[in-house]
Amino acid sequence: MLDIAANPYKADFPLLAARPDLAFLDSAATAQRPAAVLDAQRSFYETMNANPLRGLYELSVEATAAIAAVRAQVAALIGAPDARDVVFTRNTSESLNLVAKSFSPTVLGPGDEVAITIMEHHSNLIPWQQACRAAGARLVYLYPERDGTLTDEEIAAKVGPRTKIVSCAHVSNVMGCELPVRRLADAAHAVGAVMVVDAAQSVPHLSVNVEALGTDFLAFSGHKALGPMGVGVLWGRHELLDQMEPMLTGGEMIDSVREQDATWAPVPEKFEAGTQDAAGIYATGAGLTYLTETVGLAAVGEREAALVAYAMGRLGELGFVDVIGSADPSRHHGVVSFNVRGVHPHDVASILDASGVCIRAGHHCAQPLLAWLGVENLACCRASLAFYNDKSDVDRLVDGLTQVWGIFHGND
Repeated sequence: MLDIAANPYKADFPLLAARPDLAFLDSAATAQRPAAVLDAQRSFYETMNANPLRGLYELSVEATAAIAAVRAQVAALIGAPDARDVVFTRNTSESLNLVAKSFSPTVLGPGDEVAITIMEHHSNLIPWQQACRAAGARLVYLYPERDGTLTDEEIAAKVGPRTKIVSCAHVSNVMGCELPVRRLADAAHAVGAVMVVDAAQSVPHLSVNVEALGTDFLAFSGHKALGPMGVGVLWGRHELLDQMEPMLTGGEMIDSVREQDATWAPVPEKFEAGTQDAAGIYATGAGLTYLTETVGLAAVGEREAALVAYAMGRLGELGFVDVIGSADPSRHHGVVSFNVRGVHPHDVASILDASGVCIRAGHHCAQPLLAWLGVENLACCRASLAFYNDKSDVDRLVDGLTQVWGIFHGND
């Protein structure tokens, strides 16, 4: 059995190493950064600080090569056949907005439908609201079972001849469950629709392959996968990216400019207007290297599964805690959401913070899901675990929740 009391990773993360008093359980919001990532970002500025693609001198050429290498690394990570179809953005939200604003007008018209699940993060919901409003189309929701299971019957009922786009999270940021992307993609393609995947919560935890998933677009954020904040990825099938108009215009995304019109650069430059966060992209590559080579995705999955199972077992000992979603720990990929009966999640988080336990409390950018689940106050607590957590972090969470209950209910 895996020893989750031992922790061979915390020493690699400067913030965690400097704060042994801290139990960081909010990695679904943003991951901690290993020293390798911080070193890489500084190294870029110290050794190759120049605009990629814009100079013929040595520093610029080195920066260009460095960014191209990370683009190829990302393509290999997600099984993309061509690195040129990897577009760098600021985050998952921008990537999904790019698809909604630039791709949907090519296929969406009055009376058409976009199908998403009620489990979506607002970043994969509001852009489709806007796209449907602009096109006169209809936004259709798929509703799961209470444990997050999407049935074949629900998919068949909601993905039909009017559907032009299907979009879903690979892993829910609230329920932690993996959605049946391949089944949704097959249903979408059967009616001539396009599949879009929000992989923000899966890339840091699971092996992700765009061909195996059958998706046409996939988005994720570097900062959830150990990289710096401010770097996102959009991958798309080349023929779809090629027909899209850019969302942002300006420098670097052009091939030629005349007084009254312009010709766009090819993909991916067409979508990367202005100066990119080159140091952040370079450091994102270091984060992905640490994740996939220093630790390894198999080890990540094994350790996080053991941590989640232990956490749910300990939470199950507390008669005043209600877990949201499946009772099966294997259905929670790094995420356990819950509420303490009769105590507002904000109060829970504040009291835990006083003991150095960091969890997220609120609607988690998933208000429609919490409304559908009937969660009081449209808010819940979320403990999200990563491979750099250990048994002591979970034990401190449980001790803190016992303290919360005692503060509000005495020893009853």
